[in-house]
Amino acid sequence: MSALTVDRGTAALDVRGLSVAYGARVALRDVSLSLPAGRLLGLVGPNGSGKTTLIRAVCGIVAPQAGEVRLDGADALRLSPRELALRAAVVPQNPQLPPAFTALELVLMGRTPHLRLLQTEGQADLRAARQAMLATDTWELAERPLGELSGGERQRLLVARALAQETPLLLLDEPTAHLDVGHQAATLGLMARLCRSEGKAVLAAVHDLTLAAQFCYRLVMLHQGRVVAEGSPGEVLTTERLRRVYGTSLHVLSHPVTGRPVLAPDGDAQ
Repeated sequence: MSALTVDRGTAALDVRGLSVAYGARVALRDVSLSLPAGRLLGLVGPNGSGKTTLIRAVCGIVAPQAGEVRLDGADALRLSPRELALRAAVVPQNPQLPPAFTALELVLMGRTPHLRLLQTEGQADLRAARQAMLATDTWELAERPLGELSGGERQRLLVARALAQETPLLLLDEPTAHLDVGHQAATLGLMARLCRSEGKAVLAAVHDLTLAAQFCYRLVMLHQGRVVAEGSPGEVLTTERLRRVYGTSLHVLSHPVTGRPVLAPDGDAQ
């Protein structure tokens, strides 16, 4: 299947014909997508489909074999690490965190691209960190060591760190992992509000398809390293496509309020 695209034009993120391999294993094949400012784009697909690799390629952690990544029109491969960090903030999947660091110290790490060599954080940096922690309901954790926190609390702090970085683009790799249902909805709801109120562009890899359908304006589905569908949640999440990509039968229902897709497994009620 040929590469598919979302909408073109001026984009906060533009990925064109991207291919990535780890040795002999090809992880992404000719992937293209475009994300305009002010939009939350959901990246979905089964485990091993290439979602994490795509996010790593966008932020320069892995180098592509072919294709290009453009951030606000600039070639990402030509940007310095600091320039990349001023354009895009990342919430990675399962990072190693220093257990003795306090929550506030972790969030303040998001301010590093804004500081000169050997410069320490000032009041503006503390304000940005506090605002990000208030937005993610983590300010009360500010003085607690990371080693004492739950997985969900650390996950929310990673989101706060990305927000404190104050970039136009957010790259979220399973941002709702380890979160309870309330914080899952709150996190994606926050991203949607930031898109509307601040014009941020957000690319979020999300496993929960129902959650992705409720908050994302469009979805891009990956399978075996390729884009197999893109469009509105209703266009992408069809029963036949889900069976083919995920290898299981799912009922696609309509949310009684939003009208967006809600997925239910086709299982024995007993």
